[in-house]
Amino acid sequence: MMAKGYKGIGMEGPIARWYAASNGRAPDRYDDQVVKVREYARPGAEILEVAPGPGYLSIALARTGDYTVTGLDISETFVEIARAKAAEAGVEVDFRIGNASAMPFDDGSFDFLICCAAFKNFSDPAGALREMRRVLRPGGHGFILDLRRDPSKQAVDADVARMGLGTVSRAFTRFALRSFLPRRAYTKAQFEGLLASAGCTSYDIRQSPLTLEVEFRA
Repeated sequence: MMAKGYKGIGMEGPIARWYAASNGRAPDRYDDQVVKVREYARPGAEILEVAPGPGYLSIALARTGDYTVTGLDISETFVEIARAKAAEAGVEVDFRIGNASAMPFDDGSFDFLICCAAFKNFSDPAGALREMRRVLRPGGHGFILDLRRDPSKQAVDADVARMGLGTVSRAFTRFALRSFLPRRAYTKAQFEGLLASAGCTSYDIRQSPLTLEVEFRA
């Protein structure tokens, strides 16, 4: 049995399938993230998505035809779903099961790494950052996008509206983003402390009303 690498309940079985269905209703939500990756990753780059969940962003990146994409997730259900969705989309993505703080990759395996909406759930965040640095090639970039600890109500409502959810899912997602999920998230100062403990010295942290964007270099 793989060591627990996440906080709270695991995303397996029906919970993972509900999440995949809910997040698949507005695929254009991932367009901005693809644009962000293109700012840093040149054509031909090898990209790792850490905790891709159902795989929507990894699949969108593979669809560009510009990248070799790998996804690593601790959830067996998510990996099964992501593999099936990649096959449906007719793209190649190497989705694997693994822990973010003990990645099954050699040093310097990737040019770019991205992690969206998952970092706050890692049980060993500093260990995950050390692993992210380790698997990046010298000069490679990592990018983490996640909920900030104090998101504004207006930003949460706007993000939920964009998801295209049904009534029940919309209410639950809004509740989660306003209540227990922010308690797992980090302030800018807390994230700076995590980066320092992981040995990251070259980084930039930007804040929006909803999220933290963390860019770091190997």
